[in-house]
Amino acid sequence: MSTELVINSRPYETRVALVENGVVTEYQVERSKEQEISGNIYYGRIIRVLPGMQAAFVDIGLQKAAFLYVSDVYDNLREFELMMLAAREEEEDLESESCEKESSVEAFRREPRFQIQDLLHEGQEVMVQVSKEPLGSKGARVTTHISLPGRNLVLMPMMDHVGVSRRIEDETERKRLRDMMLAMRPEGTGFILRTAAEGEDEAKIMAEMEFLLKLWESIQEKKRAPKVPFLVHRDLNIALRAVRDLFTKEVDRLIIDSWEEYEAVLDFIQTFMPSLAPAVELYTDPESIFDRYGIEMEIYRALRKKVWLKSGGYIVIEMTEALVSIDVNTGRYVGKRNLEETIIKTNLEAVKEIAYQLRLRNLGGLIVIDFIDMERESDREKVFSSLKEALHKDKSKTHVLRMSELGLIEMTRKRTRENINRFLSEPCFYCEGEGLLKSKRAICYEIFRNIEREAPEIKENSLHVRVHPEISNMLLDEENQHIEFLERKINKSIVIKSSENLHLEQFQIKTN
Repeated sequence: MSTELVINSRPYETRVALVENGVVTEYQVERSKEQEISGNIYYGRIIRVLPGMQAAFVDIGLQKAAFLYVSDVYDNLREFELMMLAAREEEEDLESESCEKESSVEAFRREPRFQIQDLLHEGQEVMVQVSKEPLGSKGARVTTHISLPGRNLVLMPMMDHVGVSRRIEDETERKRLRDMMLAMRPEGTGFILRTAAEGEDEAKIMAEMEFLLKLWESIQEKKRAPKVPFLVHRDLNIALRAVRDLFTKEVDRLIIDSWEEYEAVLDFIQTFMPSLAPAVELYTDPESIFDRYGIEMEIYRALRKKVWLKSGGYIVIEMTEALVSIDVNTGRYVGKRNLEETIIKTNLEAVKEIAYQLRLRNLGGLIVIDFIDMERESDREKVFSSLKEALHKDKSKTHVLRMSELGLIEMTRKRTRENINRFLSEPCFYCEGEGLLKSKRAICYEIFRNIEREAPEIKENSLHVRVHPEISNMLLDEENQHIEFLERKINKSIVIKSSENLHLEQFQIKTN
């Protein structure tokens, strides 16, 4: 199976796609005017403490204040160690791959021993790192548990712990990496060895560790700047983040269509992973690189609610404020033998597509999947197990509950940035995101009610109603007899005028 990392870079926008065997499995985009801030470190000021929510608002210089939970607050090393000690009996495995991208103190988040009002106060200055992008109407989520990711390591200067990615399965290699890290790290610092560290020699790990420690020293020195809030450290741009996080030994080629970005990527690779430099290619063909690899079509599919399955069935993906709902339907697929076989085949095919769409669209939060009802418990178990297996490749943390008697599966998926649909689209200015318009007949009858309401105030013998052309056609045709009824009722003539400038639901009642 071939795997390519494709980067389309322009001054206004950079797009990254991971293509596995011709299928886009990861897609990210960053615009010059809308750069992602996840991973950035800011020196901010507490503007409000909320004891009832055990959280605080932090001004980090953005349009919306950032949100800081008590479990994300680091007061001082001694207090933090006490908090970790209290939670250690319920400690989760810190060696999961999710620790590579988010602060590993997530494993210690239980009922906090400290109150937010004891740790923070209004006007206090604090260094925070963005752990979740602003999503919709919500501001960014931040943490004081700073982590600095590199190619092979993640430095956690606030912790005294060494972990190894769970994706490194060989126990001998895990022990080698852990022992090596324990021997070379400065006392009191924490590190996670990422999947890319597997097989790397001590010299390379040591060089990256020293680089991250120097970076942390420079970040601490910047705190002394007089202006608050301000940006202390900006994470890598999207192209270099993709190289750092996605360009592994399993990727056959990295293809870039911009000379400037190509040089920047090569410099980065020569520093951190020189052995992979031969796999980097500059794309120079006149045809768009995303067209060449069929990526544009996949992006188009990711913006549609209905996704067809190969068998003829389909899934419908709906995003709401509270959750993401996914409905599975047989569609055109009628099966070959019996109904039960048709249903189980459609559900199993939908499972693979759902897992793929979650990654491609970066859907997160609460997700409810409505599978086609299955009578046999063994079939429900098979669909559940298949979904768990299909989600195994997903780098984002997921939690899946067993199928209910109603055929529903509830799950959660961690998301740190906006999904594709929200990033590439915006609410319809016609329906304001409702997805529906009033029916033409309902609009006609609303006009009738308004005419009756306003007629007593009009002294003239006639009134003019300006409407959208489609409403005008219905009023003068199907609803004409009701117009005549109204004219007799209000004792005035009604003149219907068509206007292309009006929205379908808009209308104006005037005297001329």
